[in-house]
Amino acid sequence: MDLVGPLVKSARGHQYILVVLDYATRYPEAMPLRNSSAKSIAKELMLMFSRVGIPKEILTDQGTPFMSRVMRELCKLMGIKQLRTSVYHPQTDGLVERFNKTLKSMLRKVIDKDGRNWDLLLPYLMFSIREVPQASTGFSPFELLYGRHPRGLLDVVKETWEQETTPYRSVVEHISQMQERMEAVIPLVREHMRKAQEAQRYSYNKNARLRVFQPGDRVLVLVPTVENKFLATWQG
Repeated sequence: MDLVGPLVKSARGHQYILVVLDYATRYPEAMPLRNSSAKSIAKELMLMFSRVGIPKEILTDQGTPFMSRVMRELCKLMGIKQLRTSVYHPQTDGLVERFNKTLKSMLRKVIDKDGRNWDLLLPYLMFSIREVPQASTGFSPFELLYGRHPRGLLDVVKETWEQETTPYRSVVEHISQMQERMEAVIPLVREHMRKAQEAQRYSYNKNARLRVFQPGDRVLVLVPTVENKFLATWQG
């Protein structure tokens, strides 16, 4: 979980985006916020929990809103374990960082065309991300969360062109089919994720260097600022 912003203020006063990403399915949520207060974040999280359920763990950086008493009380009430990234190793939450980079790139194009209404266009950007298969899983986030392929704009056009009708299925048939799909999909997802993790491990180790320090050695320490995690400075 992370915050993106401040962005150009929309016509409805939104300046931030609360980003939540499920590590298992890669399904992203992005909710516009008027401010970055802990209360605003907690409110949006409760709305999200009502749609997708309550997670067992939440990983965040050590930003002020995520370290607040409000967040601690919310997690305690919901039985959620709070995990935090290391100040010196934000790559712990690298999946969210990479998603934020993609989202910012897409938002930049939207803001250039219509800066005051980016929050209204956000749901459409999210749908386009959710329906694309991920290299690490082999399936789209939508398909892994809901157990079916999303009916997108291309599907609507195809149905209109071919005059297809959606076949009727009973609730029991629908649930049974979803269970069969998920049982077939999960082993494939695990294999894709294993290969992706091996590739990431190889890429990291290729450039890693072993350093040995002795007591008394002079070193530089990266000291982040409270105001902005991007303004960290080296001291020593």
